[in-house]
Amino acid sequence: MATVKPILRIFDYAKAIEFYLDWLGFRIDWEHRPEGSPGYLQITREDVTLHLSEHHGDCAPGARVFIDDFAHLTAYHAQLLARQYKHNKPGLDIPFYDPTALEMTVIDPFHNRLTFVERR
Repeated sequence: MATVKPILRIFDYAKAIEFYLDWLGFRIDWEHRPEGSPGYLQITREDVTLHLSEHHGDCAPGARVFIDDFAHLTAYHAQLLARQYKHNKPGLDIPFYDPTALEMTVIDPFHNRLTFVERR
């Protein structure tokens, strides 16, 4: 089966690092940041892999990534709140489409949304 790696548009490398690495706990797998050029990087947290791009032609801001079957969402939610990231305080909700699931949506500084879902 093929692997899907969404590309999310970013405008500020430092803000992206603060959000995705420092707060959400992703790590950089690799990056391409030539001097004077926009950056492009791949980040991973467990089995979730994303590409972040400063290149204007790669994608538009405001995307949404649905991350299904995310294990231990309640514990992850508590970790995020404990880190006290001032720009985002996500809640945990039971989604309308599945009363047995939990859902948490975070919005990055570039208006991209990541929705984490755990099936209980």
